[in-house]
Amino acid sequence: MKKLLLVFAAVLMTLPASAAGRAIVRGGFGSGYGPGYWGPGYYSPYAYGTPNAGELKLETPVKDAEVFINGAYAGTAGKLKTMYMHPGTYNIELRAPGREKFAEKVYIVAGKTLKLHTDMHVIAR
Repeated sequence: MKKLLLVFAAVLMTLPASAAGRAIVRGGFGSGYGPGYWGPGYYSPYAYGTPNAGELKLETPVKDAEVFINGAYAGTAGKLKTMYMHPGTYNIELRAPGREKFAEKVYIVAGKTLKLHTDMHVIAR
């Protein structure tokens, strides 16, 4: 029984990462690990090189706006111009001091590009 388990484990270790599951490499924004942060190697929806990825393009004049995906901080709008994501529904928020918060629920479709136009008007005082 032990030999069978060892052989099975060896076979699994020789499989390419794509066959073993959803191994993902994300785009160029920041580094770090932990809950609520999409860091490098972290299990995230940003999927380069996967055939079933969709694309989200942020178009906003506020480049220092903080971007949150499903409540988790992802980076700034200036660094996250284009994101490749697995198909599905996401809550996208952009926040910047002195500006209106932008929040929208989006659906990413495999092989398609979604352009998200945000104005984020200045809050009148």
